[in-house]
This record gives sequence, C-alpha cells and structure tokens, in this order.
Amino acid sequence: MADLEISNFIHNIIDKDLADGKNGGKVYTRFPPEPNGYLHIGHAKSICLNFTTAQKYGGKCNLRFDDTNPVKEDVEYVDSIQEDVKWLGFEWDKLLFASSYFDIMFHCAVKLIREGKAYVCDLSADEIREYRGTLTQPGKESPYRNRSIEENMDLFLRMKEGEFPDGAKILRAKIDMASPNINMRDPALYRIAHQSHHKTGDEWCIYPMYDFAHPIEDAIEGITHSICTLEFEDHRPLYDWVIRETCWENPPQQIEFARLNLTNTVMSKRYLKALVDNGDVTGWDDPRMPTIAGIRRRGYTPEAVRDFCERIGVAKANSTVETELLEHCVREDLKDKTVSKMVVMDPIKVTVRNYPEGRTEMVEVENSKNPEDGSRMVPFSRDLYVDRTDFMEEPVKGYFRLFPGNEVRFKGAYFLVCEEVIKDENGEVVELICTYDPETKCGGTFSARKVKGTIHWVDANSAVPIKVNAYNQLFIDGEDGKQVVNPESLKVYNAFAEPAVGEMKAGERCQFFRHGYYIKDTKTGDFNRIVDLKSSWKKK
Repeated sequence: MADLEISNFIHNIIDKDLADGKNGGKVYTRFPPEPNGYLHIGHAKSICLNFTTAQKYGGKCNLRFDDTNPVKEDVEYVDSIQEDVKWLGFEWDKLLFASSYFDIMFHCAVKLIREGKAYVCDLSADEIREYRGTLTQPGKESPYRNRSIEENMDLFLRMKEGEFPDGAKILRAKIDMASPNINMRDPALYRIAHQSHHKTGDEWCIYPMYDFAHPIEDAIEGITHSICTLEFEDHRPLYDWVIRETCWENPPQQIEFARLNLTNTVMSKRYLKALVDNGDVTGWDDPRMPTIAGIRRRGYTPEAVRDFCERIGVAKANSTVETELLEHCVREDLKDKTVSKMVVMDPIKVTVRNYPEGRTEMVEVENSKNPEDGSRMVPFSRDLYVDRTDFMEEPVKGYFRLFPGNEVRFKGAYFLVCEEVIKDENGEVVELICTYDPETKCGGTFSARKVKGTIHWVDANSAVPIKVNAYNQLFIDGEDGKQVVNPESLKVYNAFAEPAVGEMKAGERCQFFRHGYYIKDTKTGDFNRIVDLKSSWKKK
C-alpha cells in the first residue's frame, strides 16, 4: 500500500480544513465512475488518490456509480469497476448509485422551477449551442426563458410522465447567458430519454444531467472533499450553484487535480469502446488495452500500479508521463516475486554429436540471482533447442554466442562448440551440429578455460510447446500526429519451454530467462509478455 505519510496540495487543503475545525474533523471522499465502459489506467490514479486520502485521515471513501445516462450504461461495467477497485487493493465504505437519488434530484429540480431558477426549453441541441455564444461573445437568451412558473411546472411534470419524445424539451437552469463561464449560461439540468435503466427499469423517462446530479449526490452522502480531474475546474461554479440553490448544509468542497496522460496511450472510454466494437482488440480486457482489466490480464500487479500512482504524484497542471515509468514499476515489483524458466521463442534444433544417444541427465539451474530462491533440475540430452537469435553464421564484432567454431556455455550444463550448420533448400538454418566437453559441467571442478557467452536452451525430447503473445504498444503516432492502432502490437511465437512451464497455473507469473516477465493467461492458457527485461527509463 502507498505511503500514507506522503502529502500533496490536496492533503494540504485537508490539513487546513482540519486545523480550522471544518466538517467536524471528518474526511469523506468518493470514487464516482460512470458505468459506461471499463476503467483505464488513468482511473487508477483517481482510485488511489481518493481511497488513500480517506485512509490517511482515518476517513471513509464510497464507491458510487454516476448512473444518470442509461443510454450508455450497463451492468457489465458496474461489475467490472467493482472488480478493478478490489484488485487495486481497496475496500469502499458504501456501494452507492446515483439512481437511488432520482426522487431527491427530481424534487430539487421542482424547487428550482418554483423559485423561478429553472425553465423548460424547447430549443434543439444545435440551437442551444448556437444560442450559447463563445468564449469572447455572450450568449442569447432562449425564447422560452421567460415562461411562467406555472407553465414550466406543468411542462416538467408532463416530461416526467413521458408525454414528449426524446430531445423535444429540456430543463435548464436560469443563471446568466452573459457569464464569462460558458458552463453558467443556463446549463441543462434534465433531459428526456425513453430508455430503460439498469437499476430503475422504466420508472423514469427523464434523467438528470451530470453537472446537476453530481453535487447533489456528494451533498446527500456528506462528502467533505469532492476530488475530481482538472477538466471539471470550469464546472466548479455550477457545482457550487447547485449546492447553494438546492439548500444543502455543510456543502462539499470540489478540488481538481491533473488527470493522468501517458505517452503512446489513448485514455478515452469512447475511443476504447470503438476499438472493442470494431474488433481491433479482442475485448475490454485485451492485454494490449490500457484498461485496468487489460493490464491485469497482461500480468501487471496492483502493487506496481499503486507504486506508479505514488511516484507520479498529484499535480495542479496537466502533463504527460512516460509509459516506461509504469513498466519500470512493474519490473521493480516482479524482480523479487518471480523465478526464471528457460523458454526458446524461435527454435533451432541442436544435435550434440558426441553426447550418448538415448541418454538424458538432469542438470541444476538456479531459479534466480537470489540464492534464497534455490534451484531446479532440468533435463539435458543429445537433442536440444536454442533461440535463433543466439546463432549467427557470420558473427559481428563483440558477438559471443553460437557461431561456427565458437564455444559457449549452455546455462546450467556444459560447454558446447558449433561445428556444422545444416540448412534447408531455402538456405534457412534448421539445425546446428555441436560437440560438448563432458568435463565442463556446471558445478564441476574443471576451470582451465573460460567462455564469454552463456545461452539458454531446452531439451527437445521433453520440451513443452507453448504459445507466447509478445505485446507491444497498442498505439503509435499516425501521419497527422494523432494516435492510431499499431499494426504490430502483437507478435505470436510458437515456442518450446522446459517442463516446469507446462505445470504453471493460470495467472502465475515467471521470468523467461533473457526474455522478460510473462504470465499464463487466465482465459486462453497462452503466455503473455508482461514487460521485457530492458528499460530505457532512468530513475531521476
């Protein structure tokens, strides 16, 4: 769990509130996702911030679904979000839904109408945008703005009863069409949507807008600090207006922080949903996706994600964080949690000519660089596989792996010399004929000579065939500078592994020696690359 003593500007605000005796010394936060898609890594930052803030001050944090738009919401998303929060290691105080407050929100809207602070407008969405004005020009008042309270009340009740089609009318706040803040130019409060809701069914055909519902939800729950991302900063005057005009005591305080932006990553639920719908990925939990479900299936750990969120901190200004930092956090967490196995990705057959036919022996291979992790026994015989990248027929300078006439150490076993190269009719290398020195077995006393190269291998007679998914960035820069789907985001290997890999359980992780960290997929049984072993990110 993150270090709860670490502070940021939000905690400084809370510290002052507590010192001033505000909120009766309580700290109550909430994480309020809309269930219209799967959460992504950007949401992880908000989850960690809200829950750890409550923990730091001995407070509480709710998980609340802002389910006010039934057109886009689904129970599938509700379930996935709960799983994501639990996976990250957090428990909410209460599980709540905005839809549970629809009656209260409706009465709040009625109160505004009766006080002349809201009206029913017949303008279309396009007309409302035209009337709203620009950042430099004030808006124009709707021709329906001065309807009587009685007429507005009658129309709003008829909206509730389902008399009008979608888009025919909308309830708007009567604030100021000349406000320098466009969000205050008579914003929408309620819309018509003849759509069944995942919790309330067909009870309602009018639904509150987010900017109206959200502050009321916070007020009902007694939230003290409503922490949200920076794009809601311009909405704060409206947040405060709703709280004030609907007469809530002990109003919540909205505080904005910079959202998480990652290099080569798109974090828009709308865009990610389009990838799923178009079949560009296999689903929301495709291991290439930046969703929490995706990175969980990819093999990232909750500890690594929390560490990442702690490292990037909480800022007031938007910035972009390197994806390499997230991968670095994953490596740091996995390096002491996994042991290595030998896997040959792109195999070349090796025949050890002078090794006795029909013989198999067990050689000892260490599980990791940490002596406490011990070792394991793996079979070695006349027939082996090595990675194609570990052989070069015409070696470049500084190449110390297999090439004709060169001697290398086969990890945990013997020194072998490549003596003959066999190719197929296309000129591709298909087999290497080698000889071994029986006096050079690892752990033996022979030390008259040294070799510079050590490579991994697997015994061909006992090797387990596995499918390996090597994932790369899902997004790359397109010609117009915008992020597009990387056509090379997945490379599949039909690999061979030592027998112990075949015994791994779904969800179990290990290091493929010299390749990277991998996890056995919970759905397919394939092996997914979590991260490779190299990192270009340098700790500041």
